[in-house]
Amino acid sequence: MTKVVFTPAAEREVDRLHAWISDRAGESVADAFILRIVAYCQGFSTFPERGRRRDDLLPGLRTIGFERRVTIAFIIDRDVVSIEGGFYRGRDIETRFAREQ
Repeated sequence: MTKVVFTPAAEREVDRLHAWISDRAGESVADAFILRIVAYCQGFSTFPERGRRRDDLLPGLRTIGFERRVTIAFIIDRDVVSIEGGFYRGRDIETRFAREQ
């Protein structure tokens, strides 16, 4: 079974998203939304090769939408799926990964 890990950058994105949602809708709403994102990402352990390939941004990068609000970016490397980030409502994924090349 494939292991799913969140990179430090992805963890920071999740923390920022949680804070943003908490400010606007309350902590319980933010907690529930983040738990759904994490559960969705953990599902990559059974079927990791999904989503759209984005080799134009970073070799091996894939993106997939979550609940029409978040784009999840991840890389598959053998038996590990690395969650690279979560981009809420159209945040600029291209700029983020262009800086890393």
